[in-house]
Amino acid sequence: MPKLSAIVITYNEERNIERCLRSIQWTDEIIVVDSFSTDRTVELAKSFTSHILQHEYDGDIAQRERGFGQATGDWLFYIDADEEVSLELKDDVRREITSATAKDGYLIPRAVSIFGKWIYHGGWYPDYTLRLFRRGKYFPKRAEVHGGFAVRGETGTLKGQLYHYTYETIEQYVSKMNDYTSLQVSDKLNTNPSMEVGTSKIVLSPLSHFVRKYVSNKGYRDGIHGFVLAVLGAIYTLSLYAKIWEYRMRKREGRGLMPPITNLELRNAKRL
Repeated sequence: MPKLSAIVITYNEERNIERCLRSIQWTDEIIVVDSFSTDRTVELAKSFTSHILQHEYDGDIAQRERGFGQATGDWLFYIDADEEVSLELKDDVRREITSATAKDGYLIPRAVSIFGKWIYHGGWYPDYTLRLFRRGKYFPKRAEVHGGFAVRGETGTLKGQLYHYTYETIEQYVSKMNDYTSLQVSDKLNTNPSMEVGTSKIVLSPLSHFVRKYVSNKGYRDGIHGFVLAVLGAIYTLSLYAKIWEYRMRKREGRGLMPPITNLELRNAKRL
């Protein structure tokens, strides 16, 4: 019987961690990689696993790879602390990893709860993400934010859902947006080092985002939640391109405070 290791990374997740770990108790091994939480996250996690590693946060990919390095399973399955495995997904995973025709990795659909409502339009669902793969078959797709993993070999798709309890409040969304847009500057410039952002990009991209999410992707079908999310997404887009413009301008001029655009720079800036 193939062995399955589940990996969860955490930082101050006492509101979510029990729900998350309870949903993966059926796996053969649970590994928690914690970024020195200051709340009860580690204490609560100890009720589900003794395999808890603590390391200062330097990005999702790095933290998950530390967990993978500690894992002993034939298969690796990672989820976030604000996620929960459905019973249908549990059955899918168990069936697939024991199948003689199992693929090398599997995409899993995520249902997203935002501001207390499940969101099924506006491009939010199904949010397919690769979370299950064979040991030795995966490789990282590195990024400062929203990085992930891919596999060398065949990829399949599961039907069971992963429940994602994301932003509970608008304040939480805005707070994370500030971090994510700063980190995404780095990702954008790594992909296109000569990228320049002008007035038209800053003005038109947020408008385009709103129309795409609210109209083309039918965000209006989620009611006021869909409208608010489309507006916030437009603000996210505005913030991202404005930060790229700011970064390029300051780098060209060689003066003034350079904004943080990596996890290390952001962590140091917050310490100050």
